[in-house]
Amino acid sequence: MSVPDAAVNSLLQNLSQVCTIHRDFLESNNKDIISSLVRELRTLKGVLGDFVKYGDGPDGNEQFKELMKETRSIVNEVEDEVDRFIAMSTEQKSRTISKVLHSISGYTVANRKAAKTIQDLGDKLRNFIEVSLKNAYSLVQHQAVVHELGRQRTNKVFKVEEDHVIGFDEAGEEVRQLLTEGSEQLEVISIVGMVGLGKTTLARMAYKDPVVDYQFMIRAFIRISKEFDRREVYLEILKSIMKISDEVTTMSGDHLEELLCQRLEGRQYLIVLDDVWEKRDWDMLKSAFPKNNRRCRVLITTRNTEVANYANARIYKLGFLKLDHSRELLRWRVFHQDSLPQELEMYEMEIVMKCDGLPLSLVVVAGILLNHRDRSDWWKHVANSVSELIAKDHTQSTQLIELTYKHLPNHLKPCFLYLGLFMEDFEIPVWKLVRLWIAEGLISEEDGGTLSLETLAKSYLEELISRNLVMVGRRRSNEEIKTCRIQNTVKEFCKKTAMEENIFQEIKNPSMFSDQFRRICITDVGVLKQLSSNPSGSRARSILFCSHDESPAEEKIGSAIPKSFQLLKVLECDSLVFTRFPLALTRLVLLKYISISSRSSVIPASLSALRYMQTLIVKTISPTLEIKVDVWELPEFRHLHTNASTMLPYPSKEKQNETDKNIQTLSTISTELCRKEVFDRTPNLKKLSIGGTLAELFVVQGESSFFDSLSRLERLENLKLLNDKVSRRLSSLPSPITFPPWLRELTLSNTNLEWKEMTVLGKLEKLEVLKLKEFAFRGNFWETEKGGFRCLNFLRIGQTDLLIWKVSSDDFPRIRTIELVGCDKLQGLPPSLADIPTFQSLRLNCTNPQVASSARRLHVLKLKEGARKQGGSNFKLSIYPPDY
Repeated sequence: MSVPDAAVNSLLQNLSQVCTIHRDFLESNNKDIISSLVRELRTLKGVLGDFVKYGDGPDGNEQFKELMKETRSIVNEVEDEVDRFIAMSTEQKSRTISKVLHSISGYTVANRKAAKTIQDLGDKLRNFIEVSLKNAYSLVQHQAVVHELGRQRTNKVFKVEEDHVIGFDEAGEEVRQLLTEGSEQLEVISIVGMVGLGKTTLARMAYKDPVVDYQFMIRAFIRISKEFDRREVYLEILKSIMKISDEVTTMSGDHLEELLCQRLEGRQYLIVLDDVWEKRDWDMLKSAFPKNNRRCRVLITTRNTEVANYANARIYKLGFLKLDHSRELLRWRVFHQDSLPQELEMYEMEIVMKCDGLPLSLVVVAGILLNHRDRSDWWKHVANSVSELIAKDHTQSTQLIELTYKHLPNHLKPCFLYLGLFMEDFEIPVWKLVRLWIAEGLISEEDGGTLSLETLAKSYLEELISRNLVMVGRRRSNEEIKTCRIQNTVKEFCKKTAMEENIFQEIKNPSMFSDQFRRICITDVGVLKQLSSNPSGSRARSILFCSHDESPAEEKIGSAIPKSFQLLKVLECDSLVFTRFPLALTRLVLLKYISISSRSSVIPASLSALRYMQTLIVKTISPTLEIKVDVWELPEFRHLHTNASTMLPYPSKEKQNETDKNIQTLSTISTELCRKEVFDRTPNLKKLSIGGTLAELFVVQGESSFFDSLSRLERLENLKLLNDKVSRRLSSLPSPITFPPWLRELTLSNTNLEWKEMTVLGKLEKLEVLKLKEFAFRGNFWETEKGGFRCLNFLRIGQTDLLIWKVSSDDFPRIRTIELVGCDKLQGLPPSLADIPTFQSLRLNCTNPQVASSARRLHVLKLKEGARKQGGSNFKLSIYPPDY
């Protein structure tokens, strides 16, 4: 039921744009038609909300499915016509005055024709609401009480720790020994177990083990899909161990096998092949792994014992969780602690017994329990109904996921299914996912109240994680989620359900294409070439080109896409590399999101025609980029992401309007652009990255300076200052009061400041994360000034010539994590760090044995402190290489 509701939200957003951006093109009669249509849609949204409240549950029937299918069809029909009207109006606006006068008669006829079509569809929608939907209430009223359970949104979302692995300590140690000990010959190790036991989790745990990491300098972790492709596997392994050239990407499977064998010969390697399905898969791969006397290992995971025996593997049989571990896992997933209210223990035991030690079952059931974790009647309901769903095969694991999906709040369902678009075992960048959800119309301003769309989207993701449908990949320094991913069984469910509801289609060959789908995921550039030459995508709103490797894009692809997919709003193709920006894309006037790679250093001004642009992402091989697009005149523009120092047009001093408040991200912009008029136009900027010759920013011009303007950015939370390596060092930092007042994260690179300047940063009252990349500071001695860094919880120090670091026990009162990378001249760590109560984690990467020894002593002190307080110590120490 979620899809029609999402379609209604998308259409309402479109009509809002018609009434604002194109109000000068609307005749009075058209305005009345659109206002009437908005009222009908709001009525429909209310009706759908009631159906979700009472009718969408495990007992839902085919009548509802047909009703929702019909609802989606008519809403999409209206949206098609509205989008065509918007595209026509936008194109008309972009013409010169002479062309407008020349075609005004034709435009008026087209305008009235579109209005008449929209009016007819509005009448059809009104009749549908009155006759079909309202009469259908009788189908659901008897389910109201049962299906009210699980409909409330979670008030508090617990953070799911991706490294909180339960019950695998013993298994992890045994697999580690199999990998690092034993014969000097090549050995195949296999983790065998049924679906849902956690084979991949265990393999990743062993792969990331510091001892394993150190012993195998050449490593690769490769997911083997059910539709096995030998050539793609070889490419993925090679990408993990070497830089891939264009020549390599075009090699045949046999030549890739020969190249891989050459690269591995004589070296100690570990290759993980995750989820091998058939014996023939191993037959096709095994000849690429040379049998040298270097204690090399190939680790495979499989649900098929015959595969492991056929590979002549040393088998680790992964069993079910013990009862205590099962209870711990369920409690952790539901309550984020190893305890629960006493009145729930009876139902907990029944659930745990029925799950029979299967982690996937426990995790999915925990997602169902989460919404009403304190209600004994809900636990009883789940305990009674879950029995027939718990089984140890793929089909019934999918049933468990379906049960959780049915209990999702309506606003989460389309967001969840959307995750099926991404590649298998792919870690999805959260910032990109949020931008896509917004551009796709899956995030409604009406649901957020005063929250920004970005904040609302992140809260949706947190809800999906809390229900154990989405896994955390990596976290940022401030503990925010950086990447996420979904388990492959969950992905397959998303794809299947999305296909059934016409949400998206994954196309692996042109014959699979259907014009019914609004979103298209393409995995091969050859498919895109063939689809682009066939103008049949009139209903498509999104194209996502998903590939592990970059592919060169022929110029004709860029010109063909607008001909075939005129109503596109999302174009994600950063793995396609264009020689220059395809000008034809500017005809896609409805585009809200574009991610593109180009060898060119210029983005043309004609892109200014894309009036609905929200997000622009550009990757280039050039160190600098000039974007001639007047982003200041794009009324919905929010985010700019580039990997080069970027120049934009200067904003007009005369024109300032409400649209300036939308811009939240400028990353990465040139120092030349850092002027007062730019920051005056971006009062709600949250993330700013600046690259170039930073010394230019420290020169006072007239009565103002760069930092005077920066201090007025009251919402700026993340600032990066990336100095050119060839630039001269900065002499000093300005006063702390000239930094943005709410700055939470600061990154410096190649600034070559003296350590005494850290006193300035220590006085930034809100600073939580400080990343000092290579040679941000220079000098042999740093003594932390007392009373500084009152809120800092993460400190990273990159390559530096620092020798001595002095810290008192009163410094860094909230520090949790310190990370040192490449500090190979440092003589040791300050022992007083052990006296900071909040200090929980120390990570060393390529420092020196002296620093490693002092870190181990510090670890012992933290352990003694924990024992003295009788609470134990959670302090984590990571040293690489481990033999330091």
